[in-house]
Amino acid sequence: MATSIDWHTFPMTDYRDNRVPGGTFFFTVRLLDRGSTLLTDHIAAFGDAIRQARIRKPFHVDGWVVLPDHAHAMWTLPPGDHDCSSRWRAVKIAFSKALRKSLACAGDDGAIWARQYQEFRVANEADYAALIDYMHTNPVRHGLCPSPHEWQWSSVHRFIAAGLITRQAETGLVLPPWAMARPAVLGTAPVR
Repeated sequence: MATSIDWHTFPMTDYRDNRVPGGTFFFTVRLLDRGSTLLTDHIAAFGDAIRQARIRKPFHVDGWVVLPDHAHAMWTLPPGDHDCSSRWRAVKIAFSKALRKSLACAGDDGAIWARQYQEFRVANEADYAALIDYMHTNPVRHGLCPSPHEWQWSSVHRFIAAGLITRQAETGLVLPPWAMARPAVLGTAPVR
């Protein structure tokens, strides 16, 4: 299910905070309650939150998948821009406000989101393709559907419509680049 997109090649950086203007980044955001279904139960509110954030601070959504308690996304920022955190903050705030309006579902302090998010800078075409495949196969890995095209909350449908992948393509276990870059360490949790 690998995609061949040649326009996302960026130089490596030594900065730990990934300040790559105009770079492409892969994200994982999680809810505090790992068993929650808020994201899929309120998918329209999550989509609206992303749209609102894009209006305030533009970015391109290269790919995405929303699971019940977490989401993966790949974004490309405009040239000269490296501000991922304020975009995710805006998404989280807008989604939380929408939920508060519709129901009371927050922790003691009103929080529903895990405080941190995972970010990985996409360095080259190989990373890009691996992360798109990892993202699209995530619902299968979590046992939510038998094949990626059967999960409705994913950009896999856009990739199929564009002819970048086919519904029939079978992809085995896809490891993200950070899992392939380092040897496995005993006692560490698997990447999900």
